[in-house]
Formats: sequence, structure tokens, C-alpha cells
Amino acid sequence: MNTNAYIYSEWKKECLVIDPGAEEDKIIERMTVKNLRPRGIVLTHGHIDHISAAESIRRHFEELSIRVPVAVHEADASYFGRAAKQKHRRNIAKMESGSGASYEQAIANLPKPDVFSHEGDFVFGSELCVIHTPGHTPGSMCLYSEGQELLFSGDTLFFEGIGETGLTARDRALLRETIRTRLFTLPPSTRVFPGHGPFTTIEREQLHNPFFSHALGSGAMRRD
Repeated sequence: MNTNAYIYSEWKKECLVIDPGAEEDKIIERMTVKNLRPRGIVLTHGHIDHISAAESIRRHFEELSIRVPVAVHEADASYFGRAAKQKHRRNIAKMESGSGASYEQAIANLPKPDVFSHEGDFVFGSELCVIHTPGHTPGSMCLYSEGQELLFSGDTLFFEGIGETGLTARDRALLRETIRTRLFTLPPSTRVFPGHGPFTTIEREQLHNPFFSHALGSGAMRRD
């Protein structure tokens, strides 16, 4: 899926899984090596390339008698459940490069959210605070740790890019305004771990992101 999934831990034995888009075996293996079990799965938004491994991971740990709840922002609830499959098919049709067969397989196993997150929530008792960043989807959210100065940005903000693929002009404008007012107000040294591509910092994107600056950086723009 070319999506970044993250295993985040601030505990000795537990972790959070953020945006498991595919390859659940690799994610589970990594947790096993680190002797971690998931406290919960957090989805920054409802697009299929960020959610399709969530249900398999949950079922794996349920077989070990470990409950793994799934959290997503309430405004993206329409991406889940039986009625959501057609919505995902429409979104896939808008993508610049997608394999119909692989995505159809991913749609067959949609997770069911257990927790609907909102602005200001600390997900599953962690230091990660929800920042609602609508634009890429209505319920897109970033996860911010003030103490650790890090941000999981999903498909809101990338290294020299933003998540604008398939958006209407109105949604693109909302996305850019959201980044300006919600993310570019964070400390410049904040490390940004996006849903696609390499990590970056708030300062770098303020200075070099071509969607907000006349200065074009050397990296390729991501528009997933």
C-alpha cells in the first residue's frame, strides 16, 4: 500500500498501532520481537490504505485473549461497516495508481471502530492528543505529543506535500487552512511522521513545502 504504519510505545509491555494499512504479519512480528502487545489501534482517517490490516491484527490478538479496540475520528464513521464498501470503491477509482484486485481484497475485511475520537482526546491513555485536521477526509486527525515534540500526521501533511489527491477545490482549501492554523502553530522543532514518505519537521514544511512557500525543496511531493 506504500503507507507508513507505526508502532508507538511509552510503556514497557504495551504499544499503539497507528495506521496498519497492510502486511499485518510484519506488524505483528515486529511487536512480538519487541515483546509488546497492542493497547489499541488508532486510524488517522478512514482510507483503505490506512485501515485494511486493522481487523486481522485485532483478530490475531483476540485469539490470545487480548482485546484490541480500534479508534477513529467520529467524522470518518462512514468509511466503516457494510455500507462503506461502495464508498471505498469510489475513492479507489479516483486514485492515480491503484490495483483493483488488491484493493478489493482489502475492502473485504473492514474493521469496526470501538472508539470515536474527538479533538483534545488522549488516545488510549497515551500522551498522544487528537488534533482534528479535516480536509483530506472529514475526520482526518493528527496525533500530537507535546512532551516528545512529535506528530503523526496521517495524510494531512507530508514531506514537501499534502494529502490533496481526489479532493474538491473546497476540500483542498480547507486542508491548507487546517495545516496553517492547526499544525504550523506547533513548535518548529516538532518531528512529523506522515502516512506516506519520509519524516520531516514542522519548521522544514513551513520553509520548504511548495503548497505554502515559494521555495521548492528537492524532495518529491506526495499527494496520496
